[in-house]
Order: sequence, then C-alpha cells, then structure tokens
Amino acid sequence: MTEKEQKKATIYDLSVKSGASASTVSAVLNGTWRKRRISEETAKKIISLAEEHQYTANQQARALRSSRSGMAGLLLPVYDTRFFSSMAQTFEAQARRRGLLPVVVSGRRDPDEERRTVESLVAYSIDSLFIAGATDPDGVHKVCVRAGIPHVNIDLPGELASSVISDNRRGARELTAAIIRHAQQTAPLLPEDVYMFGGRNDHASRERIIGFHAAKAEIFGTYASDDIESTGYSPSMTALAFERFYERHGRLPRCFFINSSINFEGLLRFMGKHDGEAFGDIVVGCFDYDPFGSFLPFPVYMIRPNIADMLEKGFELLDTPANASRIVLVAPQLVLPRTALEGPLDELKDSIQHR
Repeated sequence: MTEKEQKKATIYDLSVKSGASASTVSAVLNGTWRKRRISEETAKKIISLAEEHQYTANQQARALRSSRSGMAGLLLPVYDTRFFSSMAQTFEAQARRRGLLPVVVSGRRDPDEERRTVESLVAYSIDSLFIAGATDPDGVHKVCVRAGIPHVNIDLPGELASSVISDNRRGARELTAAIIRHAQQTAPLLPEDVYMFGGRNDHASRERIIGFHAAKAEIFGTYASDDIESTGYSPSMTALAFERFYERHGRLPRCFFINSSINFEGLLRFMGKHDGEAFGDIVVGCFDYDPFGSFLPFPVYMIRPNIADMLEKGFELLDTPANASRIVLVAPQLVLPRTALEGPLDELKDSIQHR
C-alpha cells in the first residue's frame, strides 16, 4: 500500500471507492441508511471500506454491526445559566467515560420545539436521551416511546418516565432555616420579614415553596400566605418585583429566598440602580449556586444541586429500566457564605442537615 493510500479516507474517497454517492456514504456512516432505504449490501460494503481505509468518523460505522450509534443525547431548556452549562459539561464527561458520543441540544423552553428537536435526534439514531428541565417532558417521552429510545428526566420530573431530581423540598427548608437563623443573630425577625422571589408553577417551585413554608412554621410557628413574589424564571421580572417591593415598603425584606440563579440576576439588576443603603442589612438565600455570590456585600447562602450524582443515577436508570416510572431524589448541598459567623452557624448547618 502506498503512502497516499495509507492516509485516512474522507467521505468523498469512500464514495469513489464504493461507487455510491457521498450522501449515501454519509447516511451509512451516521446510521440513517435504513431510513434512506439503502440496501444492507451497500451499507456493509461502505463500512468495510471505511474500516480498511481508516475513516476517522467510524463511531456510527462500527455501530451498524451492533445496531447502536453510540450517541447519548441531552435536551436542555437553555444554555445561558451556570446550572445548565455545568450540566452539559458534566454530561459530556460522563458520556465519554462510558465510551459514548454526547450530543447536547436546546428546546428553548418551547414544547413544540422540544418535540421537534428530539425527533431530529431520533433521525440521527441516538441510543438514549436525558431530558433536563423540559417544559413538556411527557410530550418528549411520547416521541421517545414511538422511536424506542430509552430516556430519563433530569431536574424536573414527568408523569410517564423515570426522573432524577434535586430534593427541592429538603434543600429549600435547609436554605430558609439558615438565612432566618443568620438574620436573627443581628435583630429580632418576624414571619413577614421573610419572603420568596422568583419561580413559576412547576414541580421544583412548588416543592421549594413547601420547604420554605415548612422552615418558617418550624421557627416562627406560622407563616403568611402572601410571602411569595412569583416572577417566573426572568431576571427582568424579578428586578421589577424587587423595585415594586422597595417602592411599597421603602426597603427590601430583611431576609429572602431567591428561587434560582436566573432570578438572582434580577437582584443584581436592582442593586445596579440603588446605593448600598437599599441592601445593607439583608440576608439572602439562593436555590442555585454561583461563586460570584460570595463576593457580594451581604451574606448569600446557596443551594448547590448535585449535578454529577443526578446524571450518574440517570445512567443507572437507563442501564436497569423499571416497569413503572419512579422519582429518584438527590440531596443538594447547602453552601455557607464567606461572611457567615463561625460557631453558631456551623452548629446550625449540622442541626439542619441531620433533621
């Protein structure tokens, strides 16, 4: 074999050698040849040539022998948050460690777009799908069932497929208790001094509200029903909610829970329009994690979801499918602020997490 022949072949080289068109070669190598009604004889010929001439994109070609593409998909709602970008990076690492090719896409928080995107992934013969934070996870489930694609929900559950999610209720209770206890160290606190901002009518928000109210009931013996400012997952709407609260009361709440890092951005936008007196004595809890929070001029407690553990358990569910859907809860981590006082707060953290 000459030096030229030893070089790795391209799709066009394989097209010439096989006598098939470049599009036919591509369909064989990406695993969609059956949908294109390409004969098995042609497919085997192209696969053999690809292996003989060291074609570099052989993942799908090799998979034809086992009817698997080796691709694992992750459907995200958006990319522009630390939580989902971290999930994408962690998913890629875990998939590659398992010898899989990760494919990460976004449904843009649109149920129709989610289904269309998953249908496109099915056309590329993905082997499995992780559905993260979908607006309509059950609609995506139905697409996967029709195509015979194993799948699991991550972060937000559905009714029809198994789900791995953060223990939102527990995390919210721990977070709320921590910020209340911190605020109580400087001055007495009433139930009406503690608010929640952000979120919408979804499973995560509902569970966090239950945990939020449970902590207030444990500490104060009661809670008010009008202590939540629901803004959706929108920085601008959250900033507006802070502005309106400030206009009504001439101050922010002494102590408040922010439902996600997206809503936390709304607080930062509010801060950009006001001097330090507007937030000089506040204690904040955020159900999400961003290291930037530790550099703010007031204490910020955070809940860090265990993304790696959620994805690991998701792969385990795919490897051992159950007959019925189930929900697996993963405990998140309470992250103390750098400004937290030592001693009592360390004891508080231990007492909260062992309840």
